[in-house]
Amino acid sequence: MPLGIDPRVDFACKLMLGSPDHPAVTIHFLNSMLRPKVPVVEVDILNPLVGKDRSEDKLIVLDVLARDSWGRRFNIEMQTRLPLSFPNRLLFYNCKNFLRQLREGEGYSELCPAISICLVDRRMLEHPSSETRWHHSFRLRCDQDSELILTNDFEFHIFELPKFHPSGDNIGELSAEEKWLYLFTHAAAMEPDQLSDLLGDDPFREAIGVLQMISKSPEDYQYYEDRLKFLRDEQGKLLAAKQEGEQLGLAKGREEGKLAGKIQTLQELLGDAVTTDDELLSRDRETLRTELTALQARLRHRDA
Repeated sequence: MPLGIDPRVDFACKLMLGSPDHPAVTIHFLNSMLRPKVPVVEVDILNPLVGKDRSEDKLIVLDVLARDSWGRRFNIEMQTRLPLSFPNRLLFYNCKNFLRQLREGEGYSELCPAISICLVDRRMLEHPSSETRWHHSFRLRCDQDSELILTNDFEFHIFELPKFHPSGDNIGELSAEEKWLYLFTHAAAMEPDQLSDLLGDDPFREAIGVLQMISKSPEDYQYYEDRLKFLRDEQGKLLAAKQEGEQLGLAKGREEGKLAGKIQTLQELLGDAVTTDDELLSRDRETLRTELTALQARLRHRDA
């Protein structure tokens, strides 16, 4: 029977990567995704979900805050949609992560690196050089010389899940980073034992075990379902807005408007960057039809 728990749902991701009872999972994830020069060997979870406390206010922000033995602070989050001003949001939360470590009377030399890790189930960075790259890292560099770095203590790592395609057919031979991305994108539909055998390492088995425990706990499974419903409702609101735009195009008697609305809806469903109205309506009707046909084919292939 398939696992049925999707680690791309932020509640499941939080329990899998942010549990004080499973530090080996968090440590393995951090070392795999960041490949730091100084490996993470110990970690404290700073914002665990304690006991059965699943009150509504606790479920608003489901990121993972962690600190390792060197004082480095990590903020891990899963996003299935892109809120407005999302880059600013990432900046804001990592600034808080950097600042909250300084206590009264301590100097700036006491500050340790703040590292933001965001797993995004959407295409976020659209640039010719990033079409096949799913991991982008950012830090404070000089505009005139990219080799000149102001500080290494402020990092952002963005993993775009829709761009991930395994580099080989033998999953067991993939890098640890790719194995984690494979787990996130395939876990829900696979048998737990089959997935564990493919990925191999003990931390992956432990992570899959945490996901299995969600389905076996009535309380956790209910919260998982509630969160999944919330995310689907938010997605529905976005689709409704797109359909409203489509209807506006119809009201104006423009087939191009109808085609543009359908294209935007399918782009949202597929996790692509949504093309603006102005850009779509600048294209001729035949071009729009061709693009719509291609998107429909991709959706059918994805859901097959």
